[in-house]
Amino acid sequence: MPVITIKMKKTQAEKKKELIEKLTSAAVEVTNAPANAFTVFIEEYEPDSIGIGGQTLIEKLSNK
Repeated sequence: MPVITIKMKKTQAEKKKELIEKLTSAAVEVTNAPANAFTVFIEEYEPDSIGIGGQTLIEKLSNK
């Protein structure tokens, strides 16, 4: 059972569904394994729990 794990900021359910579908599709294309062999985990984090370049994601987004 291949496992795909992605860690990201919290996002909408529709976007997560799309991401799961596309990650699975890409994995199937590369490995030739059936789609039902793949498990996808999405680990979500609040934007204030993600740091990039010494700033939280909230700070980075507010500086745009």
